[in-house]
Amino acid sequence: MLTAEQNDLLTRTGPGTPAGKLMRRYWQPAALVDELSDTRQLKPVRLLGENLVMFRDDKGRYGLVERSCPHRGTDLAFGRLEQGGLRCAFHGWLFDVTGQCLETPAEPEGSRMCANIRHKAYPVVEKSGILFAYLGPGEPPAFAQFDSFTAPASHTFAFKGMIDCNWLQSLEVGIDPAHTSFLHRFFHDEEPDQGYGKLFRDKSIDSDMPMTRIMREFPRPQIEIEPTDYGMRVITLRRMSGAHTHVRVTNLVFPHGFVIPMSSEMTITQWHVPIDDHRHYWYAIFTSFGAPVDKDEMRRQRLELYELPDYIPRKNKSNDYGFNAHEQEHETFTGMGADINVHDQWACESMGSIQDRTKEHLGQSDKAISAYRRILRRAIDEAANGGKPLMALGAAQAAQITGPAAIDGIGPTEDWQAYWKKTDAARRNASSWAKHSSAVGQQTSEVVHL
Repeated sequence: MLTAEQNDLLTRTGPGTPAGKLMRRYWQPAALVDELSDTRQLKPVRLLGENLVMFRDDKGRYGLVERSCPHRGTDLAFGRLEQGGLRCAFHGWLFDVTGQCLETPAEPEGSRMCANIRHKAYPVVEKSGILFAYLGPGEPPAFAQFDSFTAPASHTFAFKGMIDCNWLQSLEVGIDPAHTSFLHRFFHDEEPDQGYGKLFRDKSIDSDMPMTRIMREFPRPQIEIEPTDYGMRVITLRRMSGAHTHVRVTNLVFPHGFVIPMSSEMTITQWHVPIDDHRHYWYAIFTSFGAPVDKDEMRRQRLELYELPDYIPRKNKSNDYGFNAHEQEHETFTGMGADINVHDQWACESMGSIQDRTKEHLGQSDKAISAYRRILRRAIDEAANGGKPLMALGAAQAAQITGPAAIDGIGPTEDWQAYWKKTDAARRNASSWAKHSSAVGQQTSEVVHL
């Protein structure tokens, strides 16, 4: 368990906080490209406790500026997109994507007042359907050459969803391998070919056994942690017999992302991004190593579950997450339907707005969570002391960080390490685009037995 002071240190990311200073050293998912519609290329954004406006100018450049106009404090989310920038609707002040004021039209003819006004603005780049923003000092870090960023647009799909609690709760669920055997337990297995776009619906590689059955029947995994250049690799082993073991390889991508297998040919790269200390969005890029992603079907499935424009789950605490007692008795462990995002949302939100970690009792199955907290505390200290924390990458280093492997299959009990590496290499070699990526990714330290 943590002290109250330690819990505050890890969870609070607003301006001026130690964790907030760390988070501002990284590119943060700030909006989906899809959110800037053809009719209105502008959207208010709240990110790391800051109120901002994302927009796309008439040259196709993205900008992210403080929401309050520097003239009289009015709301730029109601501004006009014209003449190369964002114009305030109050007095017509015009700002470009860098925050430079271009016009103050109510001032006297010949006034150069605008030349001396620079509004707070942050750089924005688009990656695989997500608009990333850098809110920190100095030059932004380089992007690692992860599969989700190097795959062609035809093989990726991006989406998001709001969760009504602190970001750390969801990140810790994402790197917790044990919960899937309980929280996501299904009492009946559906045909894997009916599970496109759904996690834990495919069959495991090298097996006809549905993933739902594996999770249900083997609830006591062996968990191994391997430090990596991007964070850590989490290997979950469910021994099925003396000869065969279910091997699931997932990854913590520092500071607040993870990469997990979704199906035999698709992975999920997901970030848990603070809106403020009490709410956050998950952003995900679904990456296919096989056929192009059916974006229309992926979007259709998710829009049934989320309400636009704010991507709020239709099942939430206001309607008990759709809980049904008969379903809990006969169909699912939670009684909250078949969508595992709802299960995770309930688990995270039920801990409270910010989980009180002074009362928790971690066990051996929580070793990935314990390892991550140590990494996070060390990085907060490094950022506070002017150092270069993990994954604040230069261009040369970023080019060497590829993958990472995310595998779900049944391999030999005695040689599971070689099995997942060979499986990842085979999938890449068969892919139309992924052959450039290394099978293992970065050099690792020895396996950590915690």
